[in-house]
Formats: sequence, C-alpha cells, structure tokens
Amino acid sequence: MPEPTVVDPVSAPDAEGRPRRTTRRFPLFTRDTARPEGGGRAASGDAPAPVRQWPILVVLGTVGIGLLMTALDVFRYGLLLIGAALLAGAVLRWVVPDVGMLAVRSRFTDMVTYTVLGTAIVLLAMMAQPRPWLTIPFLDDTLHYTISSQGG
Repeated sequence: MPEPTVVDPVSAPDAEGRPRRTTRRFPLFTRDTARPEGGGRAASGDAPAPVRQWPILVVLGTVGIGLLMTALDVFRYGLLLIGAALLAGAVLRWVVPDVGMLAVRSRFTDMVTYTVLGTAIVLLAMMAQPRPWLTIPFLDDTLHYTISSQGG
C-alpha cells in the first residue's frame, strides 16, 4: 500500500488511507458519541455483568423498593427512599471513580442533577398532606393564595 500524501499540515489520513483535512469545528452530523467521564466498568472485565455495574444496580434497586412501598400505600417512606437513592447516586458519582452506567454526563453535572432531584423528592415527601412533617410558610401562603384566587 503506498504512503498517503499529505496535502497540507493539517490533513490526516482517514481509515482508507486517503488524506483528509481535519478541522477543529464540530461536524454537521454527529456519527458517534463520546463515553461519559466515569463510563468505565465499576469492576474488572472478568467479573459477571451485574457485578461490573453495581452502582447503578444499587440505585435502581433502592428506587424499585421505594416504588413498591409507594404502591403498597406507604407513600411517604417510599418517596423518602427514592430521594435517598438519588442522593446516594450523587455520593457514589463523587466518590467512586468508575461508576459504569451511573455516569451519564460529566461528573459535576451528574452530581448536581442527582442532588437536586433527590433533595426535591425528599422535601416534597416531607411536605405531603395529610399531616406534613415539614412546613415552609411562604410555600403554604403561595398555595393558599392560588387556591383562594381561583375559587372566586
């Protein structure tokens, strides 16, 4: 196979060996995606598949138990468990270097997303009626204002 000829200093051979001009611009059409920052396996390659993905299995298993509790009419504890699972996912994303499929975006974005969603679910579960465990006065005033203004 003949050596590829370089047309200019910024060209590189493609898979077939033809010179191709490379650019720093993003392509018009994306052909593949980059792996997330923590997208490696959480265990060695010789371990069985469930063991390699233990962080996502822990989070999803806990969410599943919380959903089951919610379906069995223990909704407040079920929702607290779901929120705690998301907060645990944020902690795992921060502490464990390779979290497998738990890594969706960058480490920072994953941690912020899991933390915000987990905190929101926990707070809403604590504020649920009847007999809320947590009352936030300005939210209570906002709710009463919207209900009283709608009713006439």
